Amino acid sequence: MSHALLQHFSRVLMLTLAISAAAAQAKNVASAQKAIADKSVVSVQNAWVRPTNAGQEVGAAYMTLTSKQDINLVHIESDVTKSVEIHSMSMQNGVMKMRMLETLPLTAGKPYQLAPGGFHLMLFDLKKPLSEGEQVNFTLTFKHQNNIEFKQQVKAVVKAANTETGNNNDAHEHHHH
Repeated sequence: MSHALLQHFSRVLMLTLAISAAAAQAKNVASAQKAIADKSVVSVQNAWVRPTNAGQEVGAAYMTLTSKQDINLVHIESDVTKSVEIHSMSMQNGVMKMRMLETLPLTAGKPYQLAPGGFHLMLFDLKKPLSEGEQVNFTLTFKHQNNIEFKQQVKAVVKAANTETGNNNDAHEHHHH
C-alpha cells in the first residue's frame, strides 16, 4: 500500500471511530435526559403559598421535596412574581436571620421540607395580592450531578399557615448576599 493510501485509510478510520464515539455519547446523554425528565425523580407534596395583603410585594411558599437521586434545586420561577429565591433561616444572637441560597441539594430518599421558620421560597415583586384558594404555578429547575437540567411544574394553593406551626413570620431579617 502506498503511503498516501495508508494515510487516507488512517484518517477514515479515525473519523469513523470519532463519529461512533460521539453517537454513543449522544445516546448516553439522551437516555440520561429521558430518565431525568421522568417526573417521578422528584416528588412534591403539600405545596402551599401564604396569602398576602394588598400592597405587599413579598410572599413565601412551602412544600416537601423528595428525590430518588442526589440532585440540586437550582432555579425557581412562578407566574405570580418576578423572582423566587431559596432562603434558609437560623437563629443568631437571639434574632432569626434569613439567608439566600444559590442551590438546594436534595439527597436521594430524604424528604426536604420547606416550611415556615426553616428553609422556604421567597417570592419577590408579586404581580398581585395572593388570595386564599388561588393557585400559584411554579417551575422548579433541577440539575443532576452530570449537569443535565430538567424542569418540573408544581401547583401550589394559597392558604393560611396551619395554626399548629405558631411561627411569627415577621420575626426575621432579610440578608441578601
